[in-house]
Amino acid sequence: MLKNAFYAQSGGVTAVINASACGVIETARANRDKIGTVYAGKNGIIGALKEELIDTSLESSETIAALKHTPGGAFGSCRYKLKSLQHNRTEYERLIEVFKAHNIGYFFYNGGGDSADTCLKVSELSHSMGYPIHAVHIPKTVDNDLPITDNCPGFGSVAKYIAIATMEASLDIVSMCASSTKIFILETMGRHAGWIAAAGGLAGKASDEPPHIILFPEIAFDEEAFLARVDASVKQCGYCVIVASEGARYANGEFLADSGTTDVFGHKQLGGLAPTLAQLIQSKLGYKHHWAVADYLQRSARHIASGVDVEQAYAVGKAAVELALAGKNSVMPAITRLPGAEYAWHITEAPLNQVANVEKLMPREFISEDGFGITQAARDYLEPLIAGENYPPYFNGLPTYTRIKGQLVRPKTNRAFDVN
Repeated sequence: MLKNAFYAQSGGVTAVINASACGVIETARANRDKIGTVYAGKNGIIGALKEELIDTSLESSETIAALKHTPGGAFGSCRYKLKSLQHNRTEYERLIEVFKAHNIGYFFYNGGGDSADTCLKVSELSHSMGYPIHAVHIPKTVDNDLPITDNCPGFGSVAKYIAIATMEASLDIVSMCASSTKIFILETMGRHAGWIAAAGGLAGKASDEPPHIILFPEIAFDEEAFLARVDASVKQCGYCVIVASEGARYANGEFLADSGTTDVFGHKQLGGLAPTLAQLIQSKLGYKHHWAVADYLQRSARHIASGVDVEQAYAVGKAAVELALAGKNSVMPAITRLPGAEYAWHITEAPLNQVANVEKLMPREFISEDGFGITQAARDYLEPLIAGENYPPYFNGLPTYTRIKGQLVRPKTNRAFDVN
């Protein structure tokens, strides 16, 4: 009997995560002689723990194809951290129990670093329990902080959004700065890595073009130097545009926008950097300001997604199935940039034990010497990733997105499982 597959989406979704799902499901359907039904977890890995499995075979080929241009997480995602395998195997054993009950031999987990770790542990434990699972991690994160892969699907589209938003907002500010607002601050995602904020730097090239300041988590925040740069920009250009990563921090490691709480993964909850900076500028320099937080808008903007990003997101989903069918295990399809003047890439494989719990930060050579901008090396890296357009279909002026039926299969373990 053919083994079935389980696919789940993890963490914050992106404009192109469903393109990866499309790649998985369409490739599995093209290999019906090698792989059975693809089940999807309702709300990510929680769907496996609760045995809430969506039967994707009941979705039409048109619906699956439309996932490629639909943002969000079609099957539902979650931020749920499985308990430590060393101290409590219960949740992992439950996953194997559900997989075994539904004849699942392939596990495709679409997410960032935490999901890579889960994928690796499921593979290891399944072998020790005598029911081996081919576990393949599918990269996804707007933070662009997974190692080995040149870039992460989801990042190119959010980078394009931030670059465009910075450019367009700057044109608004320059129109009014003579008599009104002189400061604009755009807060981006990026807890430890400044990749997204760096993309804002693509909006201008000359030293007097916005953004005039970029704040990176990798560069310690110096209040005196920051205020001096703001003041100098206003005096020279008449205004100052700032792109700030939410993870900006002081030299002692303290976040400028630490809310004082943590999430389920133990990460500091961040928020409010833009108003914090605006208040600092107001109190010290007195300039009129406006600020915006891109928040979910930056990661859900499928209407201006990067064409390259859409193509790569589909490719890693497709490659994940191909790797599994080739007998590969505990790996991740990685995007490898090829040398040459023209941008080109292909898919290679990365071992999960070198991916899980490893975070890729912005290299120092991508950040200008003064710490407030990007270098040409950063531009050379970033520009190909935002290239190309892949517009969704439109009707009556709005994008046309799809929704799945989401029909669940009948449980076979006959027991409830508490995930609280």
